[in-house]
Amino acid sequence: MQPKGRLVILEAGDGSGKATQTKLLEERLITEGRRVRPVEFPDYGSPSSALVRMYLGGDFGERASSVNAYAASAFFAVDRYASYQMKWRKELEAGAIVLADRYTTANMVHQAVKIEDAKEREAFLSWLEDFEYAKLALPRPDLVIFLDMEPDVSRRLIERRAAASLAEKDIHERDEEYLARCYRASLALSERCGWQRIRCSEAGEPLSRETVHEKVYEAVKKIL
Repeated sequence: MQPKGRLVILEAGDGSGKATQTKLLEERLITEGRRVRPVEFPDYGSPSSALVRMYLGGDFGERASSVNAYAASAFFAVDRYASYQMKWRKELEAGAIVLADRYTTANMVHQAVKIEDAKEREAFLSWLEDFEYAKLALPRPDLVIFLDMEPDVSRRLIERRAAASLAEKDIHERDEEYLARCYRASLALSERCGWQRIRCSEAGEPLSRETVHEKVYEAVKKIL
C-alpha cells in the first residue's frame, strides 16, 4: 500500500539540534490541526536497537571503523524496520505526518565515509538504498532536511551536552576527525540526493533555535 501521509527526515551531525527542531516542528504542526507522529533513530527504547547500542558503545571496537559499513548499516536498518512495522506504519498509511530524527540518511552519511574509494562508496550507497527501500520495504522520505551546523560549533555543543549530562560519548562522538568527514559527506549527499540544506550556524556561532525552526517549517510546508 502506498503511504498516504508524509515522511519528513531531519538529518544532521551530533549536537546540531535535531531533537529540538523535531519537537518544535511537531508542536507547530499539531497546533495547525495536523496528525503528527515523531520517531527517533536509533530506537533506544526497543530491543531492536541492541546491536546498535553494542556498536556505539564500543563492544565491537573503540572506533567507528572497527565495524565495516555494511555490517553497521544492517544494525541500524533492522532497528528501523522493527520501528516501522510495530510503531508507525499504520499511522503513515492513515495520513499522519511522520517526523523522523534520522533515518536511512544517517547510514548514508555515517557509514559511507568508512569507504575511501569513490566507486566502492557509490556502490555501497546503491546497495543501501536497495536494502532499506526495496528489500526491507521501508518507505522513502518525502523530504530530507539537512541541518547544516559547522563542525566546530557542533563539537562545542557536544562537549557542553556531555558535561551537563555526565553521559559518556559514543564512538562516533569521540572521534572528531570522523565527525568532520561525516559533515563533508552530508554536504555531498545533500547535492546528490536533493536534500533541503538549512544553515544552523554562522561565523562560528549557532543560530537561534527559533530562526532555524522558521526555515524548517517553511521547507516542510511546501510538501503538505
